[in-house]
Amino acid sequence: MNDRKEVKMYSDFKSPYAYLAFDPAFALEDKYSVRLQWKPFQLRLKGKGQRSQYSEYKIKYSYMDARRWANMRGGLTIRGPLKIFDTKPALIGGLFAEKHGRIREYGNKAFDLFFKREFAADEPDAVAQLIGNLGLSEQAYRDYLADEGPADYERIQEEAVVDQVFGVPMFYFEGEQFWGHDRKDLLEHRLTEAGLKRDQPLKRAV
Repeated sequence: MNDRKEVKMYSDFKSPYAYLAFDPAFALEDKYSVRLQWKPFQLRLKGKGQRSQYSEYKIKYSYMDARRWANMRGGLTIRGPLKIFDTKPALIGGLFAEKHGRIREYGNKAFDLFFKREFAADEPDAVAQLIGNLGLSEQAYRDYLADEGPADYERIQEEAVVDQVFGVPMFYFEGEQFWGHDRKDLLEHRLTEAGLKRDQPLKRAV
């Protein structure tokens, strides 16, 4: 497994397109000899009243379009958030979950609840509860949030500057960027060109 190539995925829990990309991206590990490295990236968004009318049109369209894609995936719920969230507590929660080998479960649950308006991604208590529901220690998350978690998070924000990340989901493979959940096919084509496609997809235990 050590010969697997790294694919980075920058993500933020308030992005519907990052939600659409999240689980299919991890499924790439089954089809290709790659390791998906999840990276938190905080989108800086303007609130209602700070945006132009054209931006309002774009946001309304973006959610409509995201729901179209969600319906093609069996009807994932995507409800627009009622405010602009600072998702740093939830993103640090993702780093904590990753350290314990649970980022895929954590991310799927965080996205699902956030877009049902049932998860306050900016509240450490809500993140701690989600962590606990996965069978991990709520107190260990709180300790990480109060200690090394913010430094780990900031290092990745600096890494994102080097990688020239401007939105999510952003995939990064051997210096090449792929922006958007609908660019996954292009990424897969690139991975196939690199000779990383498995002869037989991995079968994971259910």
